[in-house]
Amino acid sequence: VQLQASGGGLVQAGGSLRLSCVASGRTSRRYDMGWFRQVPGKEREFVAVRRQNGGRTYYADSVKGRFTIFRDNAPNTVYLQMNSLKPEDTAVYVCAAGSDMILSNMRNPNAYAYWGQGTQVTVSS
Repeated sequence: VQLQASGGGLVQAGGSLRLSCVASGRTSRRYDMGWFRQVPGKEREFVAVRRQNGGRTYYADSVKGRFTIFRDNAPNTVYLQMNSLKPEDTAVYVCAAGSDMILSNMRNPNAYAYWGQGTQVTVSS
C-alpha cells in the first residue's frame, strides 16, 4: 500500500487546513487510517485514527475538539480537518495505515505497517 499525503501549508493561528491521504495499491483490503505528526528532535506523535471497522475515531487530547478525521465518497482517501490551529500544531503530518490493530495499540506508530511521506503544516502566531 502506498500513501500520499497532501494539503499542508502556512496558516495563521486560528485558521484551518484540510489534509488528504490517498491510498493506492492493495486497497481492496480496508485499513485503519491514522495521522501522526513529527517535529525535529521529538518522537512521532499520534494525532488521530479512524478504524475501518465501524468508523470509530480517536484523537490525541491536544487536538480533540479541533481536528476531525473522516472519509467521504472519494475512494481510498482519508482526511484530517484541522480547525483553530495553534503554533504548537506546527509539524510534518504523516498518514499511516495498519490492519488488525488492537484498540490499546492504535496510538503506537509501531502498530502501523504503511506510511506516507508527510506534509508540512506551519502555524504562525
